[in-house]
Amino acid sequence: MIYWSSNNTQEISFAKYIVDKWNQNHPGQKISFQPVPEGQSSEEIILAAVVGKTTPDIYSNMWQGDVEDYAKAGVLVALDTLKGFKDFIYSRCDSSVVKEVTSEDGHIYQIPWKINPIMLMYNENIIKQLGLDAPPSDYSEFDSASEKFKDENIGPHGYVTKWFGYSEVLVTWWQRFFDFYPLYLAASNGAPLVKDNKAAFDNKYAVEVFSFLRNLYAHNYFAKERLSAREDVFLSGTIATRFTGPWEIAHANKFKPAGFKFNFTHVPVPDDHKGPIYTYCDPKNIVIFKTCPNPELAWQFIRFMIEKQNDLKLLEYTDQLPRRKNLETDPMFAEYFKKKPKMIEFAKQSKYVRGIDQYPNMTEVFDIISQEYEASVIYGKKSPAEAIHEAAKQVNLLYMK
Repeated sequence: MIYWSSNNTQEISFAKYIVDKWNQNHPGQKISFQPVPEGQSSEEIILAAVVGKTTPDIYSNMWQGDVEDYAKAGVLVALDTLKGFKDFIYSRCDSSVVKEVTSEDGHIYQIPWKINPIMLMYNENIIKQLGLDAPPSDYSEFDSASEKFKDENIGPHGYVTKWFGYSEVLVTWWQRFFDFYPLYLAASNGAPLVKDNKAAFDNKYAVEVFSFLRNLYAHNYFAKERLSAREDVFLSGTIATRFTGPWEIAHANKFKPAGFKFNFTHVPVPDDHKGPIYTYCDPKNIVIFKTCPNPELAWQFIRFMIEKQNDLKLLEYTDQLPRRKNLETDPMFAEYFKKKPKMIEFAKQSKYVRGIDQYPNMTEVFDIISQEYEASVIYGKKSPAEAIHEAAKQVNLLYMK
């Protein structure tokens, strides 16, 4: 039986540990492991494997937004048909997560495994220098802090030399996971983009997010130029904040200059926001392909891989959060969070996260939004309301039957 993991170095180490441990205890039911082959993206590699009927039996780096397409194509095992699956999934995840991963046909084709919630990373020293007791929480506070930071960083020729934040201006669809989408989820209390086979985002929350982001670029609070080719602009103090995930912790701790302090908070919300603040969790899930000769054995291996003590190993190897309930309060993980205190903010946030809606064509949905984002947010060619409405119209065309 063949298992593919992601080709991230830390996850490869984790996968080797798990497979070795399983094989030692199950000499007659051995699992063969390899990372997903190199390519432009793992999503493209998996698509090619599906088309060529060369899929692995088990895959643990499935983007949630692709699952419905593969489910409809009939290439995934319906996991809820396997013995003990439903009891296990409800013991691991709360009912909202189970609902999120349930497909249109009522079956579940993916196991929620790990998440990397998107939060606001901020330079603590800059926040203090701006006279703030805490990082900005809502749109007005963010705008005010941005204006003050900009005023303090105007060069001799009137050019802005530092920016309060930065997000890639590329139109690539998945870039919206790090600006529009987490902000939309935060503003809307975790509302869907697609519901009942039509766009559900033609609303005030999406318009407010586009307006907020448009204001950041229009006032030069965020850089329009590509900063990613430079040295790390956050650690160098060129920007004061960024929307990112827990993977930044190890990098920042390794390369930060002396005296540099950073922390994390929720992404900004509208000024009148009430209730918990959601964000995008960047989920990667586990699937069994129908090419698998023994789905029950594959399920037993997966169940072993994601039992509680191995979720602790996932944390220790990768600093990625298992998608399980009570993560922050479970004694099993207490020592890890004591050693890695920056991860506690992500554990707290993990109670309020969303993945991707279970509809086909989600890549195209994000591509449409991204095209309108570029026109409205970056270049101001359309009003936020016009851009959101146009994106919704195009998304509705995707789902016309």
